[in-house]
Amino acid sequence: MLIARANQQSSDAKVQKTLIELIETIIVYKFPDLTRQEIEDMLRLSDLKKTKVYQEAFEEGSQQGEQRGEQRGELKMQLQIIPRLLSRGLSIEEIAEITGLEVEQVCQATNQQ
Repeated sequence: MLIARANQQSSDAKVQKTLIELIETIIVYKFPDLTRQEIEDMLRLSDLKKTKVYQEAFEEGSQQGEQRGEQRGELKMQLQIIPRLLSRGLSIEEIAEITGLEVEQVCQATNQQ
């Protein structure tokens, strides 16, 4: 209903798009517990995935997922090098400094191996 009114109020496509995006943003923030399907039904959208709000949220989630994956990979490599550094006689503190890990993390890694 709101979307239809926004489309009727203006013949300018850019203004229509801006109004629709504003309505979508308000609905998403005002009703955070609604599912995608409920919002889609409320706004009578055929495909919520085409909205800017959805696309931005999806992109942000993808970037966060990539960052977490990279961080896990980096941590795994840091933990794998600990035994070799220990075998060369480095102290826990030196290993922590070299790897950028906390002393406690290095201790835990050495206890697990």
